[in-house]
Amino acid sequence: MTVRFFWEDPYLDRLDSRVAAVDGDWITLDRTIFFAFSGGQESDRGRIGGHDVLEAVADGPEIRYRLAPDHGLEPGAPVMAEIDMTRRYRLMRLHFAAELVLELADRHMPGAAKIGAHIAEDKARIDFLWPTPVTPLLPAFLADVAELVAADLPIISAFSDQAAGRRYWEVEGVARVPCGGTHLRRTGEVGAITLKRVNVGKGKERIEMRLVAP
Repeated sequence: MTVRFFWEDPYLDRLDSRVAAVDGDWITLDRTIFFAFSGGQESDRGRIGGHDVLEAVADGPEIRYRLAPDHGLEPGAPVMAEIDMTRRYRLMRLHFAAELVLELADRHMPGAAKIGAHIAEDKARIDFLWPTPVTPLLPAFLADVAELVAADLPIISAFSDQAAGRRYWEVEGVARVPCGGTHLRRTGEVGAITLKRVNVGKGKERIEMRLVAP
């Protein structure tokens, strides 16, 4: 099983590791800092043993990485795993901005159902089943997010069931939410954001989030 160091320290950008298995272009590591696409959050980018990671896939307890066909790595080989930390940090900030908007939806859009989400480096989005345009609600969303960011509250991220790999994040007094993504240490790290409404079809509303500062 791949030991997922991105849960222990999501701010770690380099890790000495070892190739656990090789299957053609695909490899697994004994431990990793590379997050693979899950829960709408995009995969990290970076290199393993000096080779660009072309794709990362979560496969049960393992995370598999696709490298170029000529990578030449063998099981047991020591490698350095390196991620693009600038990208990771933006993903973490946008991820938590989306988490806050989702929690606030219960307050501003009671009964709305989440039907999709995506966290990318440039923006995040959440899609809801909702009968009317959310545009009039966005100032209230934005004010509440800004209040939580300004409070700079600690964010707890831990296992709810370590054997099953289930994790959660929690801000005391705000929410405790199941989530296996990478998380910030404090709400203040999100910084200022913008919100935009996008119409994605009748009865469906999308809220997009972007960071104001890099």
